[in-house]
Amino acid sequence: MTPRLLSFCFAALLCCSLHSADAPAFGPNVQLRGNLNNARVVFETTQKGRVAFIGGSITEMNGYRPMVMEILKKRFPATDFTFIDAGISSTCSTTGAFRVESDVFSGGPVDLFFVEFAVNDDQDAHHTRAECIRGLEGILRHALKSNPNMDIVVTFFCNEGMITTLQDGKTPLTVEAHDAVAAHYSISTINLAKEIAEEITAQKLTWKQYGGVHPAPFGNAICASMIDELFKRTWVDPFAKDAKPVAHTVPEPLDPLNYSAGRFVDLASAKIKSGWTLGIPDWKSIKGGKRDRFTKVPMLSATEAGAELTLDFEGTAVGAFVVAGPDAGIAEASVDGSAFTPVTVFHAYSSGLNYPRTVMLGTNLKPGKHVLTLRIAAETKSAGHAMRILHFTAN
Repeated sequence: MTPRLLSFCFAALLCCSLHSADAPAFGPNVQLRGNLNNARVVFETTQKGRVAFIGGSITEMNGYRPMVMEILKKRFPATDFTFIDAGISSTCSTTGAFRVESDVFSGGPVDLFFVEFAVNDDQDAHHTRAECIRGLEGILRHALKSNPNMDIVVTFFCNEGMITTLQDGKTPLTVEAHDAVAAHYSISTINLAKEIAEEITAQKLTWKQYGGVHPAPFGNAICASMIDELFKRTWVDPFAKDAKPVAHTVPEPLDPLNYSAGRFVDLASAKIKSGWTLGIPDWKSIKGGKRDRFTKVPMLSATEAGAELTLDFEGTAVGAFVVAGPDAGIAEASVDGSAFTPVTVFHAYSSGLNYPRTVMLGTNLKPGKHVLTLRIAAETKSAGHAMRILHFTAN
């Protein structure tokens, strides 16, 4: 048995000891809404399945995701699964909404989709409630447009601040916002954050045992156990051989300007006026840590104040998915000739890392065609004026 499976089995035994036999394991922290029967029908009848995971580093790491993969393979031993890992460290639900098409749905219909952004929307993006809703709702609506039969699970991981908030009897902003979206769409949730807070308060678990923001195998196994419990609740009845997938009902949006049409826009479509170059940056000369996934791809880069370009786009919002390091500066954005608005590219984590993030350059726009003018400001809050764009984003 692999170490990962050993950790999962150990956590499962602990979970059994934490909960009474008179109540379902994890109680309401495993929230089944509707069912996950569409995925089950596909897995059983076609013996094939596409399962995707999107989120930040908690999804990208060797954590709950591979444990859930093992659970599914054990439950459906005759099914040939394709698993998609769309976790990218540091990214929030806004970035997720813009990359979900290329990173998840472009390869074909997804049957079961796991979404995780509560921590990064909190500690990385510092999102407002409205931003949390706009990003997550965009991902969910995009998913259901891609495949109306897709079953979805949203999971809330946690950091220490979120645990403290829960122990004070309050709900962390990102968890409340994401849960409101999930409830609106009748999507099941795994409230791992509340489960861990309750177990720590009851002195059945410690934060150190759990493993921190990036959970230890033990902590990830608790999450996997909760997802397995969700499967038990939704797949309790015998499989009906004549069962057919049923399209999910898609309600009116909570936010009409959600990023459900989020997409990447080709860098080559920008019209350079001055100071921008398209190519792989000279990373050896750039300070700060680098992640391999970003060091071999072309970017649209500017390092001097006054560099300017324009971009034609269509939709209600425009932005840029950037890598912002110690020299990241301030951009100025104008849509359709409006007054220029400063947008800080530098992030709190940029001092030591070329940090991936999405900066919005225009939002709340009227649907239709627009022109973005983007230039590098003379002002800066860092060691330089740089802006390195992986993709433009539009909705």
